[in-house]
This record gives sequence, structure tokens and C-alpha cells, in this order.
Amino acid sequence: MTAVLIGFGVLAILAMLIYNNLVVARNQVEQAFGSIDVMLKKRYDLIPNLVETVKAYMKHEKETLVQVTELRNKVSENAPSEEKIEIDNKLTGLMRSLMVAVENYPDLKANDQFTGLQRSWNEAEEQISAARRAYNSSVTQYNNAIEKFPSSIFASLFNHTRKVIFEIPQAERQNVSAKDMFNN
Repeated sequence: MTAVLIGFGVLAILAMLIYNNLVVARNQVEQAFGSIDVMLKKRYDLIPNLVETVKAYMKHEKETLVQVTELRNKVSENAPSEEKIEIDNKLTGLMRSLMVAVENYPDLKANDQFTGLQRSWNEAEEQISAARRAYNSSVTQYNNAIEKFPSSIFASLFNHTRKVIFEIPQAERQNVSAKDMFNN
């Protein structure tokens, strides 16, 4: 009888440890995504200043500037993670094309305000990239935890489901041709 109680106690402790590890892994994913959100917010706060500075020089790039502003305004705190990732990918592409277009405006590139904003934007992009890597690492650890035996049993019992890795669109995986950029 004592052996049965000890065996049951060991199983209960093991189940509790597995469950707690799953909760920790899920919370790390949420925290990592929160870090991405913070960096995206920083970028979104920079965009209006950058756009206003560039507007005076780039009247014919109005469509790109309008799209950047619309995407920035589309992001809400209540949007699901997948939607925020999709909007972020679109915004990243538009901001790249905006920076390529800036090459046609030597006066703008020499403007101190624009240079400072561009430096801040580059820093924000590096921080976003680091946050994405941390998020993907957390998601991988979490997905591994919910798929390995015996934690997979508890994961399914408590509705722990796979999380999605942050991936860039296929178009952004292509090599960038500096020659093409400067010829446009």
C-alpha cells in the first residue's frame, strides 16, 4: 500500500513539473512576442516623423508614404499575433522601398533631422530583428515541449497548441541586387 502511495506521489509530482514547464514555455513565447510588439511600437512612433521629413522632398512618392501611414495606423493592440506579423512584413517592404527612393534626394540625405531619424530607424530595425530571433527561439522551445513525450500528453489535456514561427515573406528571401536598386 505504501509503495502504491509513493508511486502515485511520484507520478503526481512528475505531472506537476511537466505542466509547470509547459506553462513557463508558453509564457516565454508570449513575453518574446511582447518584446517584438515593443520594438514595432518604437518603429511605428518613428514613422510619422520620418514620413513628415521626407514628404517635403518626395512629392511623387506620395503613394508609398500613404501606404506606410495606412499600415502603421492598421496595427492595434488587440490585433492577433499573426495579423501583426503580416502587417509588419508589409511595412518592412514599404520602408525599404522608401529608403531606396531617398537615394534620389541628396539634399534630404544631408538633412540632419532625416539622418538622425534614419539612424534611429536602423537601430529599431536591429532591435526588431533581435526580438524576432528571441521569439522564434522561444516558440521552438515551446513547440518542442508540447510535442515531446510525456509532456505531449499534458499539452493536449490542457490545450497547449503549436505556436507559429515568425517567417519573412518569400519575396524578401531573394538576393538583393544593388545594381537594380541604383538603376531605378
